Amino acid sequence: MTKSDYRNVEQHVTLLGWLYIGLNILLVFIAALVFAIVFGSGLISGDAEAVGITFIVGISVAVFLTLLAVPGIVAGAGLLKRKSWARVLALILGVLNLLNFPFGTALGIYTIWALMPEHSAELFGQSKLA
Repeated sequence: MTKSDYRNVEQHVTLLGWLYIGLNILLVFIAALVFAIVFGSGLISGDAEAVGITFIVGISVAVFLTLLAVPGIVAGAGLLKRKSWARVLALILGVLNLLNFPFGTALGIYTIWALMPEHSAELFGQSKLA
């Protein structure tokens, strides 16, 4: 791999790492916002039963969204540190993201495009995908 190829691949992997971190941190903020809106609605109602129900629903949705975000944040951090496991994790998440139209689809396509070539494997010290 030439020096310019190496820099090009390195730039794409760095951008991909930051995209995974940024988009998944945004998902955590959305989780907090959903909790605040749902639980806040129960508080506004003033009904004790509604407060309990909206708390349970709000926290359940927030925890679920946060759990969905954690692998992406971990993959992004690993990509920035050029960990070989992060390449595999990001590829798995990229394939799963293809179903999340439109932003997930774009991220999934970019992930597969950036991480599948042999130049990418060399950057992570791998001779092949795994």
